[in-house]
Amino acid sequence: MNDKTLAGIHWGFWVTGAVALIWNVMGIINFFAQVNADLLATMPESYRAIIESRPVWATAAFGVAVFGGALGALLLLLKKSAAFYLFIASLLGAIVQMPLYLGEVRSTFGVGVFLVSATFLIWYSKRAERKGWIS
Repeated sequence: MNDKTLAGIHWGFWVTGAVALIWNVMGIINFFAQVNADLLATMPESYRAIIESRPVWATAAFGVAVFGGALGALLLLLKKSAAFYLFIASLLGAIVQMPLYLGEVRSTFGVGVFLVSATFLIWYSKRAERKGWIS
């Protein structure tokens, strides 16, 4: 049984790209929920207080992280090597907001998962380029 697609690209490439896109689109949905005043008003007071007290630079870094990751995943699926640079921007966005969440176990874990995911996607996009899957 052959585990490759027509163009010699392993099926895992498509799965990785699709999961990365879904993950980052969920982040974009979360971003818009947090910056939308009407949606924010429907959230519990404790959650709303955390979001409203967050500095603008952290919200901007969150946006860079999720939009960079989503665009990177889309470019990966379109087999474009520029995905690598967007994944780097995504990682930088996650790193910039990390100090804000240190000490909060749940938040630190979430940002940590994002850091690992973004680092993996940087490595994976370079690997895909070396294998000739993207150009």
